[in-house]
Amino acid sequence: MLIEIARFFASLASYDRFRSRYSIRGVMGPDEFHSGYPHAPYGGVDNNAYTNIMAVWVIHRAIEALDLVPDRYRAELVDRLRLDAEEMVRWSDLGRRMVVPFHDGVISQFDGYAELSELDWDHYRERYGDIRRLDRLLEAEGDDVNRYRASKQADVVMLFYLLSADELRDLLQQLGYGLEPEAIPRTIEYYLARTSHGSTLSAVVHAWVLARGHRDRAIRYFEQVLASDITDIQGGTTAEGIHLAAMAGSIDLLQRCFTGLEVRGDRLILCPQWPDTLGTLEFPIYYRGRQLWLKVSGRSIEITAESGHQPPIEIMCRDSLVVLHPGSSVTVS
Repeated sequence: MLIEIARFFASLASYDRFRSRYSIRGVMGPDEFHSGYPHAPYGGVDNNAYTNIMAVWVIHRAIEALDLVPDRYRAELVDRLRLDAEEMVRWSDLGRRMVVPFHDGVISQFDGYAELSELDWDHYRERYGDIRRLDRLLEAEGDDVNRYRASKQADVVMLFYLLSADELRDLLQQLGYGLEPEAIPRTIEYYLARTSHGSTLSAVVHAWVLARGHRDRAIRYFEQVLASDITDIQGGTTAEGIHLAAMAGSIDLLQRCFTGLEVRGDRLILCPQWPDTLGTLEFPIYYRGRQLWLKVSGRSIEITAESGHQPPIEIMCRDSLVVLHPGSSVTVS
């Protein structure tokens, strides 16, 4: 499946001789507002940064997965899928020469984004109040959202939700682009100011990406996620069906975002950032076949392991490394 997904994205890319890079043209990114350009509103956009970067990411993962398969099975798989050397060479080339557009020190949502008009956000908020479905408001005025630097939900910002800063920086470096540390918060703030949050999932993504540097703002978006169906924040859509992805996103924010929970190699990584005003956050997880209990208070976390004969677990929290043995507890901060 991974190989076929990589094949699909590779098939979308065409070589741009002027840029000496590969382009993916005529797509709609996660934003969903931009179905095309002002002169061709239904033709899609070119080189959506999220699409191009994630295409490269999946191609790299497919190559890595093939390398992990034992030689005998790998030969059978390659033969069955008719994956020849020429195709692999093209994948490798795509992984080094895909277009990623930039403008004004930020990652561009797509080619030509910087040429679009700026929207008077204050005017529309003052006039309509709720501008989540900005596209419909503009359409009612005889206008088109394709003309503006405006997003329904996270698009470029999705990159910071799915990839760590190091992963994204490494991908861009392999493509020949630089991404200085200050470019990340600058890019997030740039698009945050141009997003109407017309989807319940937008609050999930923005809560996540703001959690490290702007915890208070992240909690406000988290509260929006929790209220999605309870208060029917989109004004009638809950009756048509609950927003299950936003519900799952709220659990993910608790389990992984506000705890900094991730796995790197053979270590469990934690970096808690939970508001003290919300009390203690407690929940169990399963890690490599064993149950652990996590108790989070502010920037500290207590981890308790069930009894048994399993090997100890290495846990990293910020710059501290501790070892958790079966039937014991450790606290890190």
